[in-house]
Amino acid sequence: MNDDSSSNPEILFEIVTPLGFCVRPTAEYWQFIVTVKHPIMINRWTEVQNTLSDPDEVRLSKTDAQVYLFYRNEGTKRWVCAVTRRLNGEGFLITAYRTSAIKEGEQLWQK
Repeated sequence: MNDDSSSNPEILFEIVTPLGFCVRPTAEYWQFIVTVKHPIMINRWTEVQNTLSDPDEVRLSKTDAQVYLFYRNEGTKRWVCAVTRRLNGEGFLITAYRTSAIKEGEQLWQK
């Protein structure tokens, strides 16, 4: 069985995080994020890739031990936040947005 996800047109990008798991959002799910959840993120998937691969810090969600919040500084008191879930070793992008505050939660990684 040939599992070549890099040639799969459904996968928008594949990023390995500093926590050692890979995040592979589909183009279809990215469209859901930028049309329903956070339209301000349209055309900003490169910033999300950078946030996942080279964050300023990563925090564990206070409410779900399988949810990680990746933050990357985007200027004075502005961050891009990429929210992921890790399940059975696989990483899934839940959402991405711009924020002016880093949420509480255990800090797992810092640049």
